[in-house]
Amino acid sequence: MLSCTGLAVDVGGRPLFNDVTLRVVPGQVTALVGGNGAGKSTLLSVLMGLRPPTAGEVTRPRDLTVGFLPQDIVDDLADEQTVLAHVMSGAVKLVELDARIDQLAHRISGANGAPSDQDMQALSDAQDEFRQAGGYNWEADAQRMLSGLGFTPEAVDAPTKSLSGGWRVRVALARLLLAAPDVLILDEPTNHLDIDSIGWLESVLGGVAGAVLLVSHDRDFIDATADVIIELAAGTAQTYDVRRGIIAEEEGGFAAFVAQREERLQALRSAKAQQDRFLSQQQQFVERFRYKATKARQVQSRIKQLDRIERINLPEAKARSAKFAFPEPERSPRVVAEVKQVNFVYTDTPVLHDVSLVIERGAKVALLGPNGAGKTTLMRLLAGTLTPTSGEVSLGAGVDVRVIDQHQAEIMDLTKSVADEFLMAIPPKHRGLNYRSMLGAFGFPGDLAERTVGELSGGERTRLGLAKLMASPAQLLLLDEPTNHLDLASRDVLEDAIQAYPGTVVVITHDRHVIRAVADMIVDVRDGVVRVFDDDYETYLQRQAQRNTPVQPVVAKQAKKPAKSKAARDPAKLKALSATVKRLEAALAALEDRIAALQHELADPKIYNDTARSSAVIAEHAAAKERAATLYAAWEQAEAVREKAIGENRPT
Repeated sequence: MLSCTGLAVDVGGRPLFNDVTLRVVPGQVTALVGGNGAGKSTLLSVLMGLRPPTAGEVTRPRDLTVGFLPQDIVDDLADEQTVLAHVMSGAVKLVELDARIDQLAHRISGANGAPSDQDMQALSDAQDEFRQAGGYNWEADAQRMLSGLGFTPEAVDAPTKSLSGGWRVRVALARLLLAAPDVLILDEPTNHLDIDSIGWLESVLGGVAGAVLLVSHDRDFIDATADVIIELAAGTAQTYDVRRGIIAEEEGGFAAFVAQREERLQALRSAKAQQDRFLSQQQQFVERFRYKATKARQVQSRIKQLDRIERINLPEAKARSAKFAFPEPERSPRVVAEVKQVNFVYTDTPVLHDVSLVIERGAKVALLGPNGAGKTTLMRLLAGTLTPTSGEVSLGAGVDVRVIDQHQAEIMDLTKSVADEFLMAIPPKHRGLNYRSMLGAFGFPGDLAERTVGELSGGERTRLGLAKLMASPAQLLLLDEPTNHLDLASRDVLEDAIQAYPGTVVVITHDRHVIRAVADMIVDVRDGVVRVFDDDYETYLQRQAQRNTPVQPVVAKQAKKPAKSKAARDPAKLKALSATVKRLEAALAALEDRIAALQHELADPKIYNDTARSSAVIAEHAAAKERAATLYAAWEQAEAVREKAIGENRPT
């Protein structure tokens, strides 16, 4: 079990957090939440032993295996190793066993005369351990992990150095999942995943036997996975159990966290108000009688008492609402943008095929689909930074476009203050507006607006970029993954800002909560084809389910009663299942007889006088044991399905 007690970290002489105590336990998913700059990533680094704490202790058993996915892992995968090979290398135990089996087989086949009984037993033991550890499904499991994260069969053979940063992060995640460590620590794992892959990861984490500790700002992801939520705020951590209670059952884990946190904050407010009254009374007494000799002993006693009292600190109210007036853009035509029969081909690879789309004034459009499907390409066509291979993209007369992408924070002047950087984005004729209130709504009130851009965290720079973009009046805003690195409060600001914006917005995001809150039109991009839904997100999901299209729905907050299998409704299916079980049993019996015969032959010392024959028998023996493991796994699965079907067919 990984845990920490009384943990504190100072940064630049300033306390980042203090007295943090937590533990992660097997079979439990713990979500760590908190505002940008609260110290979440720093806490993970301390737990991993990558940096020392200022105070406190981390308890980590010597034999505990821990897998860590930091936010920035891109450079660690820039090599010639293929994607599949890199992922498989994560299963260290299987790698070692595989090498051990090869070593023993080579020693036995090259032995002069009969191999030793010790080597033969060691080979048999290693093969048994390899099978029990899932070695014969090793590559298939790696392929399954990569497929769930969006890799095509062809892509798994590419060298990792050929991948973009986002895809390298997926490779690292697949490697960790295959390794199945005792503790899995993930720092914002959904940042580089599309909605389909996030849904897949939710299902995988639900079946992890070890402990999971993750940092995330995705409400739906937290809701679907977390058993416990730890909030890092006001310099300390508070733990909430979010899988029990009426609110958790009816509304989900995140809603339970919000309700429990509000109850706790209300109790803290009451306690602080009571403490403040007491402190005020004591301070008044001290001030009144400080210079009276007859009261000196009492005054000193109360001063010491005041010094000993631990002050109650309330977490800062991070959540802000973007309740302000944006500069009004010039009125646009009814049709803001139109795409007519567009095809786009990139280096002989078709990306978009025969796309037609009309975006009208005031629409809030979400572009959805898997990574690599063409969403960003479509957005760049709308922005005019790409030219279609054929077809036409046109904007309405006088329509002005503003674009924000994942790299916009990199082009800011790090030496300017937040206020000056923001003010540069506002056209002179609109600078009479109260830009300070706009900055405050985006999380930069008062003195925070006087910090330099270089002092901001990545999430804060992203938020400043959004503020700059939305403060400059334009009829069409194009937002490409604006939620990356934004904390929960900042995502609330983004939602409010998009809803309040008087122009037209097109957004690419994998945050389902944001999509649900803002979108009134869904454009689904997949396999080069675009389909338009004039619906909200929930209606879109329902229609997609009816079409049997593989789009990941929002994970249900309550476990549903499993439907009866087809076999339970069809006696013929049950009969077929029974036949499959018998066929597998017969094949296993025949294979076990063959393995026994091969083992008997290998036990005869004379066979090793014939090197070719001994090598062939050893190879056949290894292949037969591998085949037996595969057959046994298939038999177990078929028998489980058959038993379930028999149970469901029994009268109740």
